[in-house]
Amino acid sequence: MTSTGHSPSEPSAPAPASTPVLASHSAAVSASASPSAADSASVGPAGSGSPVHLRAAPGRGSLAGVALMLAGTLSVQFGSAVAALLFPRAGALGTVALRVTLAAVLLLIVTRPRLRGYARADWAVVGGFGVALGGMNLLFYQAIDRIPLGPAVTLEVLGPLLLSTLASRRAANLLWAGLALAGVYLLGRGGFDQLNVSGVAFALGAGAMWAAYILLNARAGARFPRLDGLALAMSVAALISLPLGLGAAGGRLLEPAVLGLGLAIAVMSSGVPYTLELLALRRLPAATFAVLTSLAPAVAAAAGYLVLGQGLSLVQCLAIALVVAASAGAVQAGTARAGRARAGRARTGRARAGRARMGRARAGRAAARAEEH
Repeated sequence: MTSTGHSPSEPSAPAPASTPVLASHSAAVSASASPSAADSASVGPAGSGSPVHLRAAPGRGSLAGVALMLAGTLSVQFGSAVAALLFPRAGALGTVALRVTLAAVLLLIVTRPRLRGYARADWAVVGGFGVALGGMNLLFYQAIDRIPLGPAVTLEVLGPLLLSTLASRRAANLLWAGLALAGVYLLGRGGFDQLNVSGVAFALGAGAMWAAYILLNARAGARFPRLDGLALAMSVAALISLPLGLGAAGGRLLEPAVLGLGLAIAVMSSGVPYTLELLALRRLPAATFAVLTSLAPAVAAAAGYLVLGQGLSLVQCLAIALVVAASAGAVQAGTARAGRARAGRARTGRARAGRARMGRARAGRAAARAEEH
């Protein structure tokens, strides 16, 4: 399921604090697209949490951006479905090891990160980022080994949604969180006993790691240029997952068919969505991008049905729809707050500039009168 970055050549910007990133792991690094990749952008100082504003190209460009974003989401979720097909041969741990290790190799080849010139605190951040990334993948793949893909992603998305709610501290976001919990309640009525309790626990744990991943991704993006932080974090995740995968699957991971399918999963869950989402960010506002990522649980349910034959009851489909609506609503609420904040800052800036001009004019008149006397 997890997609974790893009491959631009420019420096990363921290994830916007004002726009919750909720429904796709790859969206957690959508803010790594640099200002120059968009038609226009304004980025605050690194680590300041200032919003990243991406202006959409009008007309066909926006429609193309929507199409690219949806294609990236499809690639991520169908990549997860394909990963489940590898479980009988390599197991969940072996599949994670292949997916993360091959993705790390691809990222290292593309980015060739610089290793010198960083402080101990920088390495601590990238190490924590890698642990969150590895834990998120390990727990999520354990979840989809036990419960259908759609419910797994629905439960997992609660982590970023809770993070958004706690960060905003506003009543509107509490309402969206309540809607999501109603969806989880319906999912339970549809049969948590049918879903497998340990699978539910793994999915919720993956959601908690996802929230940590979002926070640490923003810090790594402020400390490391381009995708260097992501490449190094993915390498840490590979060091965590590879021994577990080798212990569980052994030499089966080296079988040509298993390696080939593992490479396909890494490309579907990383390379393709990274590229498509970067192109989408050049055509869409960040808020529209984030809302589209909220469709992930619904796309995951469709992928589970089409690839794995995982049918869902009407109640479970309604539960997924409620969580999707809650994610999109929280994103929209965050976007509205960001817009009001930007407008307020703009008004304040214009007022200060006006007062400064008036002050300079008064000083000029006073100097002229002094010269006359």
